[in-house]
Amino acid sequence: MATRGFTGRRPPEATRERLPPGQYLTEDFPVLQLGPTPRIDLATWRFTLRDGAKPLKSWSWEAFEALPRTTWQGDIHCVTKWSKFDTAWEGVTVDDILADAGVAAPTEFALAEGYDDYTTNVPVADLRGGRAMVATRYAGAPIPPDHGGPARLLVPHLYFWKSAKWVNGLRFTKKDEAGFWELRGYHMYGDPWREQRFTGD
Repeated sequence: MATRGFTGRRPPEATRERLPPGQYLTEDFPVLQLGPTPRIDLATWRFTLRDGAKPLKSWSWEAFEALPRTTWQGDIHCVTKWSKFDTAWEGVTVDDILADAGVAAPTEFALAEGYDDYTTNVPVADLRGGRAMVATRYAGAPIPPDHGGPARLLVPHLYFWKSAKWVNGLRFTKKDEAGFWELRGYHMYGDPWREQRFTGD
């Protein structure tokens, strides 16, 4: 795991109610990842919905960028205990992705998949209803590669490892399948307000 710019400070009293248990506020945006940052060519970039191994629909970058856009501003919380307030993202909600594909979610569970072979599980209920997007812009600019660009999943109400970097698809699964970190002891759900960092929390 690579780390850069990991700094924090004790938050003012007025902000403490926005911090989940065990978190501290940072003004920085730490970079945490498994290995080297993949370099992704937008000319060959694809985002694919799958029902198990069966493709449902795939988008090129140009087609994906033409989908309805949504903005979201709010707080994000990393399992390594930092939180960042008032982050601003833009992208395509999972609801709009499904609508463009002309399908309903075929199961109750999904795995987000990335160009670095990373996976993480998220219940479909946490992806629908405007709760998640595939983001392509951060703070008004394209997401930098170190922060998951050109596209990353954004599920801000869960710990940030659920917001998979360099995302290239969602695969619907019949059961709640563990992803990369979940197989290594991280919590299957990851609610920061319940401090669900690890299995058994």
